[in-house]
Formats: sequence, C-alpha cells, structure tokens
Amino acid sequence: MKNLHYIAIEGVIGVGKTSLCQLLAKRLNAQMVLEKHEENPFLEDFYEDPRRYAFQTQMFFLLSRYRQQQDLKQQDLFHSVIVSDYIFAKDRIFASITLDEREYMLYDRVASLLERDIPKPDLVIYLQSSTPRLMANIRKRGRSYEKNISEEYIRSLVEAYNHFFFNYNETPLLVVDTTQIDFVNNEQDLNDLIEQISRPLGGTKYYIPRMERR
Repeated sequence: MKNLHYIAIEGVIGVGKTSLCQLLAKRLNAQMVLEKHEENPFLEDFYEDPRRYAFQTQMFFLLSRYRQQQDLKQQDLFHSVIVSDYIFAKDRIFASITLDEREYMLYDRVASLLERDIPKPDLVIYLQSSTPRLMANIRKRGRSYEKNISEEYIRSLVEAYNHFFFNYNETPLLVVDTTQIDFVNNEQDLNDLIEQISRPLGGTKYYIPRMERR
C-alpha cells in the first residue's frame, strides 16, 4: 500500500464503512476521518418526515463535509496515511433522492462551487450489500436517529449508489460485495479484503469474495 496515502470507503448506510475504516486505520497506523452524523441537528427529524426536513439535512451535511475536507487538505498526504469513511461526492447521491427539483437546483449551485477545492483519494472502496442485510445491520446497531429508516429508502439508496459507481471514474475504484462476508468478526475475511486493497489498482476492479475462494 506504499502508494496509497488517502483511502476513502463508501457504501449505503449500514454496510460497514466506519468499521472497515477503523480496522484499516489500526492495521496501517493511519489517521481516521469519520463522518459526524450525530452533529446534524436535522437528521432524526428527516427520518421521521423526509419531505419536510430534506433540504436542511442535506445542506448541513454538505457544509459539514466541506469543512472537514478542508481540514483534510491541510494534511501532508505524502507522509501520512489517511482513511476516511466517505467521499465528498456522496452528498450528491443523497441529494438526488431526497430533494425536489427546485431544492436540487439551489443545492447544485452551492455544491458545484465547493467541489472545486476537494482533495481526491488515491483509492475508493465501494462496499456493496443486499437491502435485507443492510436493514439487519441498521437494526442491530440500534442508533436512535435511524429507528425510522424504511426499507424502501435503503433500497432507493442501493440503486442510487450502484448507478453512481457504475459511472464513476474519478479515482481507482475497488467494488466489494460484502453480502456473504463479515470482515468485522472474521479475521480471514478482513485479511482477504486487505490483500485486495494492497494490490496495485487502476480503473475499476470488482471483488466477490466467495467466488474468488472457490
């Protein structure tokens, strides 16, 4: 991983982004950059009434992520490893689902200005999973502000994420099917995944663990 100074992990809510970020940071002695969902004062209201609170929630996340990315930009990426549990572009994925046409037009004006000054990762890891597995993970971790998340909403996010990354070419991309693995509790699963991350990568690569083990 000597050429990987900035790794970003992405995926739908409940897929294990933060868990993998923490595990990689420990293995690589890296600095972690984690989203601070709990700081968004509109998030719980959004899950209860998405239509009413979508714009406030999205704008708070956009500006919060931008501020965090600016702090990241001050780091010396050539002398330290940074692992993040999101990419800045994810904000558009959510905005495309939650905002109406007029709201998105205003959002797009602000986001387009901010995106010009965002550092790009050396590698993006996109974790995929099935909607039932994601819902099970969400219920298991029991965060109060996620209690009203619907299966329909998660399914729409899965579709939006898949569409986004199918067309993604900004950085090298590793797409990982996590449906049948548990890299948090199974060390072999984690080791196999880290081996994939360690391999030189250009463009997009797909890793389907169970198929590759046969």
